[in-house]
Amino acid sequence: MNNLIVCTGGPGSGKTSVIEALKSHGYRSAPEVGRKMIQHQIEQQGSALPWLDKAAFRDEMVREELANYQAFESSGQPVFFDRSIVDSYGYSLLEALPIPQSLLNSCNELEYNTKVFIFPPWDSIFINDEERKQNFDEAIATYEKMVTAYNQFGYQLVEVPKLSVEERVEFILASLNSGE
Repeated sequence: MNNLIVCTGGPGSGKTSVIEALKSHGYRSAPEVGRKMIQHQIEQQGSALPWLDKAAFRDEMVREELANYQAFESSGQPVFFDRSIVDSYGYSLLEALPIPQSLLNSCNELEYNTKVFIFPPWDSIFINDEERKQNFDEAIATYEKMVTAYNQFGYQLVEVPKLSVEERVEFILASLNSGE
């Protein structure tokens, strides 16, 4: 089994909370890229921000996703990713950005677990903050593009039900252990 397990979906759907709970159970995780990039760009007064330069933001996310992949690709234990390189492709679709051949190559060459856990939009837990400026309609659109992107690259999407964080953790672990 490929131990690189991706959680994806629109913003504000509970991915990070579930990954934090998985970490509290002793699982490893790759750092979440988008929020990290936004924080770094704000600190550096950079322009690679989704509200200033979407292509530069995407390109920075791609670089970080490649580094995450390389850091964990030979892990013998499960590692949970808060998004993956395929999300950068989905973001390109969402924002109608030209897609570089290098991004397509990476999406085809980097291999994650074939089961990808997708978190559906969930209005009652969705909130905005300094780094998340999208509204709920944009969260829905992002979710839809992630479905398109992961399907395009042959992943099996497993929708995570709208349950408590701990129940979502149990669902993911049971799904991984089922071997289906």
